[in-house]
Amino acid sequence: MAHTFEELVEKQRAADQAHATVQALRTKGDPPAYETAWQAWRDLAQDVQGAVTVHAEEQGAMRARVELEVKKAVRHTESEHAGAPTNTAQPPPASRSSTTD
Repeated sequence: MAHTFEELVEKQRAADQAHATVQALRTKGDPPAYETAWQAWRDLAQDVQGAVTVHAEEQGAMRARVELEVKKAVRHTESEHAGAPTNTAQPPPASRSSTTD
């Protein structure tokens, strides 16, 4: 089944959210909830990986490149939703020349 790039981003976002749930449950002392969350994360991650592979093949692109672009898009979207600036790079300080006249 063909997937658009936007669908890949949504799938990756769902897998990332499931992973966050697994991380949160890791120390809660509830093994059944942890196991259920882990299985959901595994299934979502497997789904997104397969979809990335198919998309890359259909587009004639390198799979690793597609995966990287999907993850970048997820991070970019998350930073926008969090209100964080999308570009946090600071310009280099102006150099001062010390000349004595």
